[in-house]
Order: sequence, then structure tokens, then C-alpha cells
Amino acid sequence: MKAILLFSAAVAFVTAPLLVPSFGGFNPAAFPYPPIDPPVQPAGYAFAIWGLLYLWLLAHASFGLLKRADHPAWDAPRWPLFASLGLGAVWLEIAEQMPVIAVVLIWVMTATAVMALLRTPPAPDRWLLRAPIAAYAGWLTAAAGVGTGVVLTGYGILPPVAAALAMLALILVLAMVVQMRSQAAEYGAAVLWALIGVLVANLTSAPVVAIAALIGAGVIGAAVWAAISRSQAQAAVAGS
Repeated sequence: MKAILLFSAAVAFVTAPLLVPSFGGFNPAAFPYPPIDPPVQPAGYAFAIWGLLYLWLLAHASFGLLKRADHPAWDAPRWPLFASLGLGAVWLEIAEQMPVIAVVLIWVMTATAVMALLRTPPAPDRWLLRAPIAAYAGWLTAAAGVGTGVVLTGYGILPPVAAALAMLALILVLAMVVQMRSQAAEYGAAVLWALIGVLVANLTSAPVVAIAALIGAGVIGAAVWAAISRSQAQAAVAGS
């Protein structure tokens, strides 16, 4: 039953953009101080990662339903992932009208996605079990920070650059905690992709934000490299 529910949530999540095709981020008009090109936001190309995440999560849910419906390793992350994808299926609709509520929801989506990641083992079926959940959780970690930064700017709580710097620091701290605990390189890689997007978006318009993103990307990149090296060393030991 959990496998069926997760597959249904994944299908709803993946098809949600078809129902809200006009969504391109929070509407600046929804804020008292409309945030135009906030520096906390990555360059537009970075959001193409959603295509990969949609396909990967759908493959995860489909394979889990057809081939691993009763496997305990696959069963462990299903409830938190179901919660995250279920909220994600309605997130776009809410984000168009209520950005503050949308930010609260994306933090819940992030927390449940991370919970799902921490319930996955390094093996078996790494590329269909742990990897898609890790990448999804990593991107959500960055997206939650970005969304919060936009709201802070849009409501005049922090200036744009200050909001960007604060959220980059928060993203880095949270990402390092999860990365060190999970040792899932795909998680850190998704965060790294977002930070590089912030770097590219601010090279000329807000150099201090670009520098902060570069530092964060370096730290996360080192953690990802360490996770890959550790995984390779363990595989070598296991094979010898």
C-alpha cells in the first residue's frame, strides 16, 4: 500500500507543473516591497534540475512499486517521501497566491525529504533508491533558503543583499549537517548546483553575494568529494 501511495504522490508531483504552467517564481506583486531579481535567487538555468528530479523520482517510485514493493530498505523512506511529494503536488498552486504559506510548506517538504534520505541505506539499488531522494532533498534545502530570502526581502525585513547572505549561511550550515550525516554525494551535489547558480546570477550585480556563494560552493564541493572518496574506499575494501 505504501508503494502504491508513493507512486500516486510521485505522479501528482511530476504532473503538477502542467496544471500551473504560468508559474515562474513568486509574483513580486504579492509583496509589499516587490523583490525584482533578488540576489538570493540562482540564475534561471539552475532550475532545469527539476527535469532531472521529476524523472528520477518517478523512476524511483515506479521501480519501487513494481520490483521492491515489500523490500524493507525501500519501505523505510516511503512515508516521509510521500509527505514531501504530496505537499509538492499542491505547492505551485499555493505559491502563486500565498508565498509565505508556500515558504512554510517548502520547509516541511525539505524536512520530510531529509528524513526520507536519512532512512535510506547506501545499498542496495543506490541509483534508484538513495540517489534520487538525496538529490531532491539537496535541491529543496537550497530552494527553501532561497524562498525564505525572497520573502524576507519582499516584506522589507532584510535588504536584498543581507537576506541573500543570511540565507546562504543558513543553507550552508544545514547542508553540511545533512551531508556529514548522510554521506550522500548526490545531496551535496544538488546544493552545489544551486550555489553555483547564485554565483552566476550575482557576478556583476552583487559581487559580495557571488563571493559568499563561491565560498559555500567550495565547502560543499569538498564535502561531496570526501563522500565520494569514502564511498570508493569502502567499495574497494568490500571487493578485496
